[in-house]
Amino acid sequence: MNKKIVSGYPLIINYLGIFSVLVGLILLLPLAVIPFYSEEVVHMKEFLIPSISSILVGAIIIMIFKGREKGRLERSQDAILVVFIWILAISLSAIPFVLTGKYNFTQAIFESTSGYSTTGLTVVDVTVTPHIFLLYRSLLQFFGGVGLVLVLTSAISDKFGMRLYSAEGHSDKLVPNLIKSGRIILSIYVGYILVGMVVYMLFKMPAFDALNHSISALATGGFSTQAGSIGTYNSVGIEVTTMILMLLGGTNFFVHLYLLSGRLKNVVAHVEMKLLAILLLIFIPLLTIDLVVANHLSFGESLRISSFQFISAITGTGYQTVSSFDTILLTPAFLSILIIAMVLGAGMGSTAGGMKQYRVALAFKSIWWNIKEQLSHHKTIRTRFINRIGTRTIVSKDEIVQNHSFLMVYILTLILGTLIFTFYGFSITDSLFEFSSALGTVGLSVGITGFGAPNAILWTSTIGMFLGRLEFYVIFVAIARIGNDLKPTNKKPMKTVKAA
Repeated sequence: MNKKIVSGYPLIINYLGIFSVLVGLILLLPLAVIPFYSEEVVHMKEFLIPSISSILVGAIIIMIFKGREKGRLERSQDAILVVFIWILAISLSAIPFVLTGKYNFTQAIFESTSGYSTTGLTVVDVTVTPHIFLLYRSLLQFFGGVGLVLVLTSAISDKFGMRLYSAEGHSDKLVPNLIKSGRIILSIYVGYILVGMVVYMLFKMPAFDALNHSISALATGGFSTQAGSIGTYNSVGIEVTTMILMLLGGTNFFVHLYLLSGRLKNVVAHVEMKLLAILLLIFIPLLTIDLVVANHLSFGESLRISSFQFISAITGTGYQTVSSFDTILLTPAFLSILIIAMVLGAGMGSTAGGMKQYRVALAFKSIWWNIKEQLSHHKTIRTRFINRIGTRTIVSKDEIVQNHSFLMVYILTLILGTLIFTFYGFSITDSLFEFSSALGTVGLSVGITGFGAPNAILWTSTIGMFLGRLEFYVIFVAIARIGNDLKPTNKKPMKTVKAA
């Protein structure tokens, strides 16, 4: 007897059932702190209730489809699955915050989205938050950083898994097999976290803080266990360690593979590494000069603050070293440069957000190519190349068009979100800064988003973080496909006309 084949929307439900179980298991991980902080056992129920419920519902769905052969999703339904995976994870992971009784639904969804999108904007007061929730926030950034789809790959076919992983905004297929790619990515990721944690502890950071900051720095998330963020420790060693972790997190995983294998020539030749070096060399000195002139700080202190804040902004991390960020650093010039950094973003295939440096580099190169074509003979045929991971890669006209389209959508979304913020009385500069931070999944804040922020501000930021993390098109494709499927088919049956 032939097995029934599951495809289309039933297959989407099947995968969501599997992922529901996995999210349920993720919700159990924060309980690991209880042996070290036994007084926090009272918070177990806030994780056990959603965890057990998620696992049970997922198990029931899996049982319904048990024994059926998995078919293929129809065109664009992989985008629907990716979007639903993220919505499911964010919704389930918001429940522990709601169960505390301290956060409403909007605040809980905001915090969960900020975690999974590795943004770092928060409504949580870390000075009174239990350790179990502090670790939970960091774990959300861990799984959001590596990609939720990577968690699902063990349950899906390799070919289809790669389509999902690419749809989520990744390009880091390190080896032909996705499962092996996933193991390599996780191994690199966990290795960096452990090394970062050890180095933090060598600089006298407490073990619990070291673990959380190492996770969040590499995830370019920015959630901290301290109200003053990294500035709390006032340690050059801790700040340098954090900058290194942030840069590693903002770098394409392909580059990590070449870096660890000693192929430095490929690393240096990569177009994003060149652009990053140029940006660092231009903007850090400008920020340093601004602090020296405007705030009369010493050159050394200005360089220390400027380097950290610029790297934090461009990698989309959001850590801070100055507690009075909004008063000391907020000169128009300093703020403008940080906005530029947050919009540009870090590397493709990294844990960071923003436009991404590859797209920006390609945009500038395409402008140069167009100028050269205008000046050359009309019959001249040119092949466009760009250096990706040390390899000269041909760039097609379609890729250039798609790249410009993405950048245009990004800018329009940034303008719209900024205007919504200004509607609530915030200045255009503060609004642009705050929404740039949300859309670029950065986490730097001038105080607009927070526990007491209006719901409309939090929802605008939440949507911005969601769009920024999934890079727009997968969401647009999913909405378009669902809308198309919901359209009534008005086709009338054709009448048979008898010939005379």
